[in-house]
Amino acid sequence: LGCCKGNAMTPGTPQDHPKRHEPLRSYGRMRGRKLSPRQAELFGTLLPEIELTVQPGVQLEPTTLVPAATSVHFEIGFGGGEHLAASARRRPDTLHIGAEPFEEGVAKLLTVIDSEQLGNIRIIPGDARPFLSALAPACLDRLVILFPDPWHKARHAKRRLIQPAFVDAARQALKPGGELRFATDWADYADHTLQILTAHPGFKWLASDSNDWTRPPPDHVTTRYETKQLGDCPPVFLQFEAV
Repeated sequence: LGCCKGNAMTPGTPQDHPKRHEPLRSYGRMRGRKLSPRQAELFGTLLPEIELTVQPGVQLEPTTLVPAATSVHFEIGFGGGEHLAASARRRPDTLHIGAEPFEEGVAKLLTVIDSEQLGNIRIIPGDARPFLSALAPACLDRLVILFPDPWHKARHAKRRLIQPAFVDAARQALKPGGELRFATDWADYADHTLQILTAHPGFKWLASDSNDWTRPPPDHVTTRYETKQLGDCPPVFLQFEAV
């Protein structure tokens, strides 16, 4: 791909990692500044109404949550919720599920949901992976992963969200023809992700030229985090189709 600093992507050669019974934590801190009184109130009132939880042995069918929804999108690591909320406004006919372990990010999204009365959003305030694995097969139309924790040090790479087991779960949850979107501003993580996804028989990379990974999808919403440019390369946008 050569997105930055001469790094070349080599599809089909994912790194192997030791198998573990429990996945390593794939995200950083969970708490930051103290919540405002209003945010704390929403954690006790609104969040219980829209929070999604996983029960052992229970398969989840998201279309039952909002029966009028014509499609289901799942955003993992929504940060402050800017992209997810904008998507929910644009597509009121779609159920938008978001997972985020950082308390302050959840609080920000709750405030927007409450002020705008967005009824087509559901929240997982924690690790997305148990929820993804519990979803009924072929129930998602889109899976979105924007600028996840890069774990850019080599010894931490095994903590990255994108791993073969995660990709297996993603493919099972996506409908045939469904879309997986991934973005990062770390060249090594872009390489890592492309290697794993192109090695998987259930995904097809949709790029045909360099514009397809240097430009975001037409309906992408640029977030404040993205504009900070904290990585080592310009944003890389990878899109895959479930086949």
